[in-house]
Amino acid sequence: MENNSSNLTEGSIGRRLITFAIPYLIANFVQALYGAVDMAVVGWFANSAGISAVSVGSQVMQIVTSMVSGLTMGGTILIAQYFGAKLEKDTKETISTMLTMFAAAGVGFTAVMFLCAPWVLSLLQTPPEAFEQALSYVRIASCGILFIFGYNAISAMLRGLGDSKSPLLFISIACLTNIALDLLMVGGMGMGPAGAALATILSQAVSMCLAILYLTRRDFIFDFKLQSFHMYKDKALKLLKIGLPVSLQESMVSVSFLFIAAIVNSLGVITSAAVGIAGKFTNFAMLPATAFSGAISALTAQNMGAGQPDRAKKSLLIAISMALGCGFLFFLWVQLAPQSVLHIFKADPQVTAAGIAYMRTFSIDYLLVAFVFCMNGFFNGCGRTVFSMANGLFSTLMVRVPLAYFLSRYIPGSLSGIGLAAPLASSTSLIFGLIYLKMGRWKQFQVE
Repeated sequence: MENNSSNLTEGSIGRRLITFAIPYLIANFVQALYGAVDMAVVGWFANSAGISAVSVGSQVMQIVTSMVSGLTMGGTILIAQYFGAKLEKDTKETISTMLTMFAAAGVGFTAVMFLCAPWVLSLLQTPPEAFEQALSYVRIASCGILFIFGYNAISAMLRGLGDSKSPLLFISIACLTNIALDLLMVGGMGMGPAGAALATILSQAVSMCLAILYLTRRDFIFDFKLQSFHMYKDKALKLLKIGLPVSLQESMVSVSFLFIAAIVNSLGVITSAAVGIAGKFTNFAMLPATAFSGAISALTAQNMGAGQPDRAKKSLLIAISMALGCGFLFFLWVQLAPQSVLHIFKADPQVTAAGIAYMRTFSIDYLLVAFVFCMNGFFNGCGRTVFSMANGLFSTLMVRVPLAYFLSRYIPGSLSGIGLAAPLASSTSLIFGLIYLKMGRWKQFQVE
């Protein structure tokens, strides 16, 4: 499998970014289909309470996914730095440590989420008519946390080695499985949100198992044998040093969405369903920026490891321009035909009206995240994850959440105020990011 790795320190920057980011983008697009398919199928075969249950339940599970993706980003960055510096032994030890840590963490997270689900849903002011269905969704989905850890860890190490194509293969098979099981369990068997959750965890299991089988049959750097799982203390500490700030930032951003969900849920099941549907579309709209952020992290880490900071900075500017172009298309769609988005999910007229008001203001963020996400990816690749975390937490917890609460009261009867909080928070993050980039501290780099 080593022949699938890619040296991102040579060749055309634009070509490297595109060839790395496109499979990453498609993989993220396919992964986002999980939640969207769950929402759509439940919308087709259930009612607004079912949609609300999947909306709230998936937001709860997103906290775990955000934690995992943040930690795995630490693995991608560290592996890419070692790979760029041509330190093969350190690369192998990092992979072994990451997989071992995540196997243990997956079991622990499963127990915590299963037990805490009722309390979390109550804290979120889940609409009473959707509570039991949301509880079933979260508890069933929690049983698949180990698979979430496994798939993300494997994908992270491959991307650190410059391979973004293999993760796309694994997640594509999982998504097709998820769609088939959704139609069977939700549509055919009438299991509602519980069936959607069960379909998701089974498809995640398929994805992880196929990934392991695929890699063990190739000349990959890690053989997945039990005796090969070992935790190296120095690598564990470095993974946590880089990954924990990213994980904390990602998870707290998800928590902020839960605070906003609580504000929205308190307004009733119609608004809950409307924001839930808009959120699924937003996941797709922000995929280009997310993909280029991941690509720039790996490319920057390899180039900084190879002692090429100027090439790393140039790649940031190219990534921003590409992500901005994609984000503008989604922004234009929402501004010109927002009702078409709501109709994909079979939203009734009341849900559609509420969703349009929310999406028109929120969609401004589709443009701003092109800058914010790519800059965060660049700083993370430089090992400056603490700054990215601090900047992200400030804009999210000190700007977005308070503004969402205030504007929901200042503009009563409409979700446009809550939607406006996101672009205002991103603007704050962008300003601090530009200042930090100008300061040049990111250049003070050494391989961890």
